[in-house]
Amino acid sequence: MLSTATVPNSAASVSYPGILAPCSLRAIWLLSLLLGLCQSAENRCFSSNAATCTKCLALGPECGWCSQEDFMVESANNERCDTVSNLKAKRCRPDLIEHPSVQVQVLSSKEPGSQVIPSDVNVQLRPGATANFMVRVHRLEKYPVDLYYLVDVSVSMRKSIGKLISMGFDLSRKMANFSNDIRFGFGSFVDKPVTPYISIHPSRIKNQCAIFNVHCMPAHGYINVLPLTDNITEFKKLVSQQEMSGNLDDPECAFDAMLQAAVCHKDVGWRKEAKRLLIVMTDETSHLALDSKLAGIVLPNDGNCHIKDNVYIRSTDMEHPSLGLLGEKLVENNVLGIFAVQGKHYHWYKDLTPLLPGTIAKELEPTASNVKDLVVDAYQRLLSEVKLQVDNPLRGINVNITAICPDGSRHSGTEGCRNVRSNEKVLFNVTITMDMCDIVEGHNHITLKPIGFNETVNIKIHKACTCLCNSVSKTKGKCVTEVLLDCQTALCNEDSCTLDETDPPTSCRKSPSQPLCNGRGVCSCGKCICHESKLGKIYGKYCEMDDFSCPYHYGKLCSGNGECEDGNCKCFSGWDGNRCHCTTSKKHCMDSNGQICSGRGNCVCGKCECINNVSFGHLCEYCLKCGNGCTNNWNYEHSYETSNVSEAARIQCKSKCSTLGYSLNQTTECLLDPRILKFFIIILVVTFFFGLITVLITRQMFLQCQNIKDTASSSDYRGARAKKDKGVLHRVYGRTVSYNSEKPEDIHIGILGVHEPYKYKF
Repeated sequence: MLSTATVPNSAASVSYPGILAPCSLRAIWLLSLLLGLCQSAENRCFSSNAATCTKCLALGPECGWCSQEDFMVESANNERCDTVSNLKAKRCRPDLIEHPSVQVQVLSSKEPGSQVIPSDVNVQLRPGATANFMVRVHRLEKYPVDLYYLVDVSVSMRKSIGKLISMGFDLSRKMANFSNDIRFGFGSFVDKPVTPYISIHPSRIKNQCAIFNVHCMPAHGYINVLPLTDNITEFKKLVSQQEMSGNLDDPECAFDAMLQAAVCHKDVGWRKEAKRLLIVMTDETSHLALDSKLAGIVLPNDGNCHIKDNVYIRSTDMEHPSLGLLGEKLVENNVLGIFAVQGKHYHWYKDLTPLLPGTIAKELEPTASNVKDLVVDAYQRLLSEVKLQVDNPLRGINVNITAICPDGSRHSGTEGCRNVRSNEKVLFNVTITMDMCDIVEGHNHITLKPIGFNETVNIKIHKACTCLCNSVSKTKGKCVTEVLLDCQTALCNEDSCTLDETDPPTSCRKSPSQPLCNGRGVCSCGKCICHESKLGKIYGKYCEMDDFSCPYHYGKLCSGNGECEDGNCKCFSGWDGNRCHCTTSKKHCMDSNGQICSGRGNCVCGKCECINNVSFGHLCEYCLKCGNGCTNNWNYEHSYETSNVSEAARIQCKSKCSTLGYSLNQTTECLLDPRILKFFIIILVVTFFFGLITVLITRQMFLQCQNIKDTASSSDYRGARAKKDKGVLHRVYGRTVSYNSEKPEDIHIGILGVHEPYKYKF
C-alpha cells in the first residue's frame, strides 16, 4: 500500500500524479460505498417487502412497482417494490413500472376582470406526495358596493337612528372614492318576542314602552324594512318613519338578524358582483347560542333563510345561531360585517371579531355623529385586508397556505396581508399533501375562498392509489407478488388481492367442495390469510370463524359459551342450543332427595319441564291431586286412581295426603258438632253487647265533663270582656255582605248590629 507521507508536500500535486490518482479513486469508491449503504438503509420501498402494488404505492412518492411477469424470477426476495431508478437498474421495463406522478393542471378564469386567478385547479396526488401552485388575488377599483344597515330599534338607539336620516347623501359622496355604484338597505331587530325577553302583560304586548309613556311597535326578531336600492330618497323616508320598540333584558338578537340578512339573498337584494357590507348598529350585547333555552326554545338554528313578507318567522321557535355558524354563513355569502357599537359594549364585539371572519368593530359616538366616517374607515380597512381560507376541508388531505404580501412579508393564509392597496396583488402559495388512500367517502374537491370576495378557487382532487395492472381494460400484470416474506402476519383487504395459482393447495380448503379459504381469504404459503372486515374479525385455519355472523343472546355472540363457525354457534363443553344458551348440567333440576324434577318431569336447558298438567313448580314438586294438593280431594286413593304418576310418587302422595286428610277430617267433625256450634254463638253475642254498652257509657261521661268546662270558660269570658269588646265588635263587624245565588250583581250591603244575626239572601 502506497502512502503519501513519504512524498514532499511541495511535489504532491505536480511530481507524483501517478501515485495520487489511485488514492483519489479509492477514496471516491469508499465514499460512494458509504453513500450507497446510507441510501439503501433509507430506501423504505425496498425494505418494506410490500407484497402488492397498492401497498407499495402507499409507502411514498418515490416508490414504484414492477409488474413485469418475468422480473427477477430467480430472486428469492420480493424486489418488485423499489425506487424507480433501482427498478430500471434491475432491468424492469420502464413501461411496466407503476409510478403515478403528481400532476397539477391550472385552469384560469376566462371572465374579464377576475379578481382571483386561477378559478379551477385539477390535482393528482398519491400518498406522501406534495403538489404546489400559486393563487393571485387582485382587488379591482370602483367595485359596486351594497350597504345594508341592520339597526337595533330599542328606545335607547332612537338618536342614532335619527342620524341615519341625514346621512344618505353625505355617505354616498364619501363612498364615491371607492365606488360609483352604491345601494342602500335597512333592517331592524330587537329581541325574540317571547317571555322572558319581553313582557307578555296584555297592556304591553303591543307597546313594550308603556312604562316610559312612549308608544312603541311590537318587539320582533328581524324585519327587512327596505331591500337594497339606489333610491336615497326612499331610504331616508323609511328610516324617518321607523318606530322604536323595547324588551326586558339587556342583550338583543343581533346575531339572528345578521344571519338572516346574510343568507336571504332575494329578500335583501344582494348583488352577485357587489361588495356586500353589513353594518350592525347597537348599544347592547347579543344573545348567543343556547340562551334561548330560558324561553324553552331548543331547536338548533339551521342557518337557512326564514323570511316571509320581510319578517323573520322562526324567531320564536329556533335558537340563536352559534358564532361558528354565523361566521360560516358570512364567509359563504361574501358578507363583510361592521359592528358600530355605542357605549361600553364596544370591546365585547371587538373580542368576538377574530371568531367571525371578515368583521370589524368600531365605536359609535353617543349621537352617532361619526357614523359616516366610521363606515368609510371600516370599509377601507376591510378592503385592505386580503385573506384566503379553506372553505370545505377534505379528510386525508392537508392544505397549507402562505400569503406573500406586496411588501415581501410572509404570513399564513388566514392571517393574510394588511394595508394592501387597490393596485397591488397578493400571492398565495398553496401546498397540498395526501396522507393516505383509504378514505374514500365524501366529496373530492376543496374550495379556497378569499374572505369578502365573490370568487373562489375550486380544487378537484384525484387520488392515484391504484395500479394499472389491476385494470380490466389492460393486460393484467403482476400486482401481487408470489413470495411473501412473512406469511404469518401478512393481511389482505384489497379487492385485487388474489393469487394466480393454477393448482391451489389443498391445505387451504376445509373440504374439496368448499371454496379456497372459505371464500374469505387468500391462500399463501399453504396457509389462509383472512380478509379484514368492518363487521368484525375473521379467523381460523380456513377463515371459517368470525365474531359477528352468529346469533346473539343477551348481547353476547353465542351467549359467550361458544365460537361462531360458518354462521353457526359451536358450543363449548357443557352448553347446548343454537345460541349455546342451554346448560347440559342437571344439577339445577335435582331436588333434595336426588330426584330429577321430583320424578314428574324432564330436565331441559337446566330447567324442569313437567310431564303432565297436574304437576307444577320449579322442580315439579307440587301436584294438584297429591302432595300439597290433597285439600282438593281428601280421598288420596281417588287421587292416584285418576292420575298417571309413578309408583314412587303414589307412595309419597299417599303418605302426605293421609296425614293432611286426617287433620282436615277432624277439624270438619268438630265444626259440625251442634253443641259446640251453639256455645260458640252465645259467646259471640254476649261479647258484642258487652262491648257496645261499655262504649256508650264512656261516651256519655266524656260529654258531661266537656260541658262543665265550656260553661265555666264562657261565663268568665263574658264577664271580663263584655265592655271592652263592645266597641271593637262595632268596628269589626260593622258591614256585612249578603249573597244572592241567582245573580252576582244582587249583592246587598247593610249595617249589622252587635247582637244581630247574619242574614243571607239566596
